[in-house]
Amino acid sequence: MAPSFVFEPPSDEEIELSEAEDEDQVDDEEEQPEEGRSKTSNRHSQSPWDFASFSESVAEEHARRSTTSVDFKISKALQQQRSVPDSNPAAGDGEEDEEENDSSESEPDRQEDYRPEEEEDDAATNAVDIKSFFAPSDGASFHANSFMELNLSRPLLRACEALGYAKPTPIQAACIPLALTGRDICGSAITGSGKTAAFSLPTLERLLFRPKRMPAIRVLILTPTRELAVQVNSMIEKLAQFTDIRCCLIVGGLSTKVQEAALRSMPDIVVATPGRMIDHLRNSMSVDLEDLAVLILDEADRLLELGFSAEIHELVRLCPKRRQTMLFSATMTEEVDELVKLSLNKPLRLSADPSTKRPATLTEEVVRIRRMREVNQEAVLLALCSKTFTSKVIIFSGTKQAAHRLKILFGLAGLKAAELHGNLTQVQRLDALELFRKQGVDFLVATDVAARGLDIIGVQTVINYACPRDLTSYVHRVGRTARAGREGYAVTFVTDNDRSLLKAIAKRAGSKLKSRIVAEQSISKWSKIIEQMEDQVASILQEEREERVLRKAEMEATKAENMIAHKDEIFSRPKRTWFVTEKEKKFTAKASKATSEKEKLSGNEVISAQQAEDLKMKEKRKREREKNLPRKKRRKLEAAREMLEYENESEKLEGSGNQKEKSGMSLVDLAYRRAKAVKAKKKAVDAGKIVVKATKKSKRSSQRTQSRTGEMRDLFESDMSERKQKRNTSGSGLKKSKHSFKSKSRYKRR
Repeated sequence: MAPSFVFEPPSDEEIELSEAEDEDQVDDEEEQPEEGRSKTSNRHSQSPWDFASFSESVAEEHARRSTTSVDFKISKALQQQRSVPDSNPAAGDGEEDEEENDSSESEPDRQEDYRPEEEEDDAATNAVDIKSFFAPSDGASFHANSFMELNLSRPLLRACEALGYAKPTPIQAACIPLALTGRDICGSAITGSGKTAAFSLPTLERLLFRPKRMPAIRVLILTPTRELAVQVNSMIEKLAQFTDIRCCLIVGGLSTKVQEAALRSMPDIVVATPGRMIDHLRNSMSVDLEDLAVLILDEADRLLELGFSAEIHELVRLCPKRRQTMLFSATMTEEVDELVKLSLNKPLRLSADPSTKRPATLTEEVVRIRRMREVNQEAVLLALCSKTFTSKVIIFSGTKQAAHRLKILFGLAGLKAAELHGNLTQVQRLDALELFRKQGVDFLVATDVAARGLDIIGVQTVINYACPRDLTSYVHRVGRTARAGREGYAVTFVTDNDRSLLKAIAKRAGSKLKSRIVAEQSISKWSKIIEQMEDQVASILQEEREERVLRKAEMEATKAENMIAHKDEIFSRPKRTWFVTEKEKKFTAKASKATSEKEKLSGNEVISAQQAEDLKMKEKRKREREKNLPRKKRRKLEAAREMLEYENESEKLEGSGNQKEKSGMSLVDLAYRRAKAVKAKKKAVDAGKIVVKATKKSKRSSQRTQSRTGEMRDLFESDMSERKQKRNTSGSGLKKSKHSFKSKSRYKRR
C-alpha cells in the first residue's frame, strides 16, 4: 500500500479517448503527489458514481410527452438566423468583428490582490458551551496507514481496492473505529474529504453480521437533495458489491410503485429524501422502521434548517429510540437545541480539520459589479467563460428562471452548457449531471440544488453568478472544486448589496483573496451580442410556454378519461395523507413569512440603500391606493388601524404590570350584543331568509329560561345602577380613561 491516499478515483474516469490516454496519465501524475499514488493507480479503477442507471433517457421522455428539448429549440433558432443573414446588421461586418475580437483578446483580464474598502473591528462572538452535551473524544485518532488497520472485513477491503482507495482520510480514520462500536457521531470535515465512505464503511461492516433470516430495514440515510441521494446510493452499491447487502433509493421524481415494491422487499439500507420517505411510511402498506438500527443525516445542517426540520423531527419520532445516529456535514451546526431534538446519546464531536476550513489548493477571486453595471452581469459572465474559464465550470445562479435564461444564452453563443434546477424533471436533472460528468458539455448552470455533496471529478472552476445568501452556502458551493488536493478556482460576482458577505469571504480567505478585473472591450462586445440575441431568447421562451400549455391540456384530458374509465378503482383507493394537515401547513408558512418580515423590519438586520428605497416606495404606493378607495372602505380601514393600535397599547400596558387583572367583557356590553343579535335574527325571519322550526319545549326548560332571563335582568339593572353611581361620584372635570376606545371614523350611535 502507498503511504498516502487521494479519496476520489484518478482522472482516467473522466473521458476515455485512445489518442488522449497518455495526456490523461500525465494529468494524473501532475494532480496526485508521488507519495499519494497507490500501486493500483495504473489499472483502471471503478467509478463510484453512476447517474444514468436510475431512469429512462431524456429523448424517450420527450417523445412520450410530445415535447422538444431546449437544445433543439436553440439549434432551430440558430438555423433561422443563418438563413436570414440580413436580419442581423452587426453580423455582416466581418472585418469589424475580427478587429473587435483581436482587440478584446489583446487586452487580457487582470488579477489583483483584493483590498477591502472598509476596515471594521468585528465584535467577538461568545462561544457556545457544548462540553456538557458532547462526550469527550480524546481517544480518537485521525491517522491510519491503510484500511486494514480499521478492522474492516475482506469484502469491504476488496471494494476499496477496486475503487482505488489506498489510505483513509483523517475523517475516515477517526470515524470508522468509533462508528463500529455503535457510538453517536457528529462529524465535520472540508468538502471532498471522504465523508460518504466514512459513514458507509462502518455501516456495511455492521450489516455483515446482521441476522440474515429476518429481513428488515436496518439503516436509513437521509439527504437534502435527490441528486445527492442518487450519488450516496451509487457509492454504497459499489462498496457493497462483494457482499449480499441490498440498498434501495427513495426519492421524488421517480416511480412511486417501483419504490413501494422495493421497500416491501425489506432492503438492508434505504437512501432517501425526507418528504418521499414520510409519504411511503404513511401511505404504503407493510413499510415501517421498527427494526431500524442506524440513522444517518448527510449534510445535517441543511436538513435541520427550517425547510426540512418538521420532516426530520417526524422521521426521528418514527424511528426506534435505541439506535445509532450519525450526522455529517462540511459546516456542522453548533445549535445544541436542534441536536437534542434528534435524541442523540452522548455524541462524539469529530472535526477532522478545525483549523483550516478551506482547501489549500483553492484560488478564490471576486469580480466587483458596481451598481451602474449590474445590467452587464451576463456579459461579464460570457466574457469570462469564452476566454478565461472554458471547460469543467459550474455556474451557480440565484433562481431557476435565471439559470434557464443563461442556458439559452450559452447555447446561442455556441458554448456547450447543461442546466440543473427544480423546474426540470428528474430524468432531465440526472441526464444533465451525467453529461457534465462525461464532459459532453463544458458548463453546468445550476441553482443551489447542486451546491451540496455532489462529487464530480475534474471540476476546475466554480462561478457564483448570483452571490450566495451566507458564508455557509458559499463554503458548500466552492467545495465542488479543489477536492482531495486538486487545484481549483472559485469566482464570485459581488454587487454593492453584498458587502457583508464579501467581508466574510475576505476574512475567511485572508490575503489569498484575489480581485479579477474583466476587460472593458470584451464586456461591451458581449453586451452587443446579448442585445442581438434577445429576440431569439424571447421566441424560445414563448415556444416553451405554448408547449407547457398544450402539455397541461393533454394531462387534464387524460386525467378526465382515466376518471371516467377507472372511476371505481380510483375512488376505492385510500386517500394519501401527510403528517401535517393543509390548514397547519398554511399556518406554519404564514408564521414563518411573518417572522422573516419582522426580522427584516427590525433594526437588527442591516438593509442596503436599494432595499430601503424599495420599502419606501411600497409604503407610498400603499397610501396612494388607500386615497383612491371609496369613503366607506377608507373609514373601515382607519377604524381597523385604530383598533389595532389600541390593542397593541393595551398589550404593552398589561406586560409592564400596570394592568394587574385582565378585565373581561362587562355585562352591559354582553347584553347589548345579545340584543343586537336577537334584533338581526328577527329581521331575517321577517324577510323570509330564515325559517324557524316550531319545536316543543318542556315546561322545565321554559321555567329555566324564564328564571335565567330574570336573573340576567337583575344583574343588568344592578350593573347599570353601579355605573350611574360611579358616573355621579366622578367629577365632570376628570379626563377620559386611556383604555376607552372610540373610533373617530364612525358615526355616534343614537
